Amino acid sequence: MHKKPIAQEQTNFRHLETLGGLDMLQAQYYQQRFPRHVHDTYCISVIEQGAQRFYRSGAEHVAPKGDIILVNADDVHTGSSEVETGWAYRAIYPHPDLFRSINQDIQRSKDSVPWFPDAVVHDPGLAEQLLMTFNMLAQPGNMLLKETLLLSSLTWLTMRYSKTRLTPQLLPIATQNILNVKAFMDSYPERELALVELAELAELSVWHFLRQFKAVVGITPHAYLIQARLRKAKDLLRKGNTILDVSVQCGFTDQSHFHRHFKNSLGLTPGEFAKGNV
Repeated sequence: MHKKPIAQEQTNFRHLETLGGLDMLQAQYYQQRFPRHVHDTYCISVIEQGAQRFYRSGAEHVAPKGDIILVNADDVHTGSSEVETGWAYRAIYPHPDLFRSINQDIQRSKDSVPWFPDAVVHDPGLAEQLLMTFNMLAQPGNMLLKETLLLSSLTWLTMRYSKTRLTPQLLPIATQNILNVKAFMDSYPERELALVELAELAELSVWHFLRQFKAVVGITPHAYLIQARLRKAKDLLRKGNTILDVSVQCGFTDQSHFHRHFKNSLGLTPGEFAKGNV
């Protein structure tokens, strides 16, 4: 009996300089399984084929063909196929600053960003407009039309499906200490950080630090450090650094270690990411 050949996964990544910078991804996945991870941007995607299963906001969700997936910046989430035939989607990753300006334009608040409580939205009209926008963004030229379509789509999305969640002015000391440690890890992701060192920064015992960090951030300190390293790696790749240099500068053990974590979290290789930024 012949084994059924494994279908080839495909990704097409592009970085656009429009409106402060925007990442775009078109992908077809079969075996890809995204572990729990976070982005410092939003993720707005439309399922084109199949169905995606994913975790977000404390629950599992399934998005079939035609549905819109919404992931807020810093939302812990996963991703895998719900069906044997895999799933295909298009996605954009808008920076919170872009949504902040949209919030201000629609006179909600100049100091807040929208929060999307629903992980999956069924809105055929908006999904069609988003796909039209994604198609236009992938074409050369027509910058004015691209930016108009993008802002129109995101404004529609914000007005219809978002809420404003203001950051409280005063946080509990333990929570603020964890956020300070998180900021420290963001500043020095390439460092070989010890658990004891981080716990001391948070003024907690090691055991309590581990529990508090996961409760506040949503993932373990080690998992967050990997995400911080990947964010730095993306910045360095955009600037034209070689994959080998980036893996060293970001604290990865070797190039294969870097490649594996990059592919697991982002769904494409460092080389594919670099190519999309040319």
